Amino acid sequence: MRSNTALRVVLLVISTYAVGLNSGVGAKAEDVLKARLAQNLGPISGLAIVAKTKGLFAKQALDISVSNFTSGKQCLDTVVGGGADIATTAEAPVTAAAMAQQPIAFVAGMEYSDLKTMTAASAAIRTKADLRGKRIGFTAGTGSEVYTAVLLKAAGLTAKDVTLVNLRPQEMLPALAAGSIDAFDTWEPHVANAKKALGEGAVLLDTKGLYSETFNVVVMRSYLEANPAVIGKFLAALIEAEGWVKAHPDEAIDIIATATGMKRDELTLIWPDYVYHVRLDDKLLETLKTHAAWRLATGNHPPGAGMPDFLQIIATAPLKALDAARVTLSANP
Repeated sequence: MRSNTALRVVLLVISTYAVGLNSGVGAKAEDVLKARLAQNLGPISGLAIVAKTKGLFAKQALDISVSNFTSGKQCLDTVVGGGADIATTAEAPVTAAAMAQQPIAFVAGMEYSDLKTMTAASAAIRTKADLRGKRIGFTAGTGSEVYTAVLLKAAGLTAKDVTLVNLRPQEMLPALAAGSIDAFDTWEPHVANAKKALGEGAVLLDTKGLYSETFNVVVMRSYLEANPAVIGKFLAALIEAEGWVKAHPDEAIDIIATATGMKRDELTLIWPDYVYHVRLDDKLLETLKTHAAWRLATGNHPPGAGMPDFLQIIATAPLKALDAARVTLSANP
């Protein structure tokens, strides 16, 4: 049954693009397609932010209304609950939804970047092993939690060797400043914000390359099947945004800093951390599998859940119809 559904999606997407990818130019009001985007308002959503700001969605005859959130988990939860159509989200919410057998469709990755550990200078944490006995802030249900597990394993520690404190990303800096935690594990710009606020009172632990969080575009399977044109046009706008960001990095920094409420110089410092690329590849697939394996090993999953078949969750047709070279999965679903 699924193969027939997938074939219908492929044919619908291809037929949509046979009409022309730039149908948004001079489109009549009745031809404009509407969709609701649940967006994590941070540089990780940079391509979507640029596509909206530069009118690239409108160019594709899309009217995208945006609701901003502080985590990808909130974004995907909103889509699953029917409050939005498209989510920007990391791999952690994707594996949680998959293991709960939510009928989601993973249509593209659009960014990846390393997670980091910021420590209080007073805690004297100089190596990963120094985390023993410390209080570490993390965000449950997100890539922060998996990164924390990977970090502890790399340090030869377990969760029993530290005190884990569940915090939202925006709560971590105040907690570190107040001395209620010794370190926190999260994504930018929260790490850079802590360094700026605390100066020499904050020390970045060297964990480069330990764990890269992906940021992706996810919808409900039923929405994809009913709206292949919307998804195809949405991805086309992101691809154009990717090219524009690479060609105009200074202006891109201005746009994303303004949208996220960051200062330009602060974003400039961490700009190289963000790798913007619309694709479906083996790295994404392996990240999903690794994350799911962590859930199974730690019991962080619904009763009876097993390893999801992510090739049944990844939907390659929309992106493949736009640019087949961006789909490089060894085993295509």
